[in-house]
Amino acid sequence: HVRLVESGGGSVQAGGSLRLSCAASGNMDNSACMGWLRQAPGKRREGVAVISSGGTTSYADSVNGRFTISRDNTENTLYLQMNSLKPEDSAVYYCAAGWGCTVDAVVRNIRGQGTQVTVSS
Repeated sequence: HVRLVESGGGSVQAGGSLRLSCAASGNMDNSACMGWLRQAPGKRREGVAVISSGGTTSYADSVNGRFTISRDNTENTLYLQMNSLKPEDSAVYYCAAGWGCTVDAVVRNIRGQGTQVTVSS
């Protein structure tokens, strides 16, 4: 199985930026698509962004234009650059890998332990 370890979360003021990283290891054969999902307290888990092995990206409407997903296939590392952060972006962010290649489907992929992002107003 693939193992995913996120890093880069933290606290930031509204309008600030954070960059999340995800180190993937193990069997990557079933990880055609990688992505990020998030879950805030009392809310459903939601897909944020996804990227295919070929580099095709897709974003949730709520983050489109502010977040950028990228991956380094040689290093098996996934990134999420988050700009213009808003308080409603506060959540635990999870890296995910699998065959789910849409923002909706990425929530069903294997995920890591998560990293907390807190945006204050």
